Amino acid sequence: MDAPMVYDLLKPKTVDPNKVYPALFLIHGIGSNEQNMFPLTAGLEEKFFIFSIRGPISHPPGFAFFTIEGYGKPHRDVFKQSLSQLTQFLEYASDRYPIDKKQLFLLGFSQGAILSMSLALTLGKKIKGIVALSGYIPKIVSEDYEIKPVNELSVFISHGELDQILPYEWGVEAQEYFRQLGADVTFCSYKEQHTVSIQNQQDFIKWILAKSGIEEGE
Repeated sequence: MDAPMVYDLLKPKTVDPNKVYPALFLIHGIGSNEQNMFPLTAGLEEKFFIFSIRGPISHPPGFAFFTIEGYGKPHRDVFKQSLSQLTQFLEYASDRYPIDKKQLFLLGFSQGAILSMSLALTLGKKIKGIVALSGYIPKIVSEDYEIKPVNELSVFISHGELDQILPYEWGVEAQEYFRQLGADVTFCSYKEQHTVSIQNQQDFIKWILAKSGIEEGE
């Protein structure tokens, strides 16, 4: 089976054939690419299979996962197509590689955060945890999809208080939405714009290790 999306993979240097590994799927922001996300995962490459996925739409200097028709409003059909492709990719990777299907994590920035939260809401228990950096939950998800139970989901949402691209309030609203649904939510805010600070990175790396049951230094 051919991969439904272009991707790159980082995996432990030595893979134990008798073991399955937790998986981390990286989803980049608009105009970026699959390579730009890997630096955010420093410290996890020997513990996880890390898949970085390229958006299917050309958006120089990089790629995008969907287009928008208005502020905070993705084009419905394009968004649904991308969400479907990403769902297929998770299934593809789970079947092709020695990964633990009970330990699937998503990490996304901006568009990637939007899609990570949307996938968690539409896939429910298939996802163990998500890291959503500077995103929001589009109305398309609640209007067009059945929202699956997320009471076993772990969620890390962060947003810059000075974000000039996607308002800080949207991050607040997203974490409140997940809390209302019973998810285990960690919300962090930073005196930053639309970016990922070193502190933010350190915080979510510790969070991922804790939620996956892997201690730092193992």
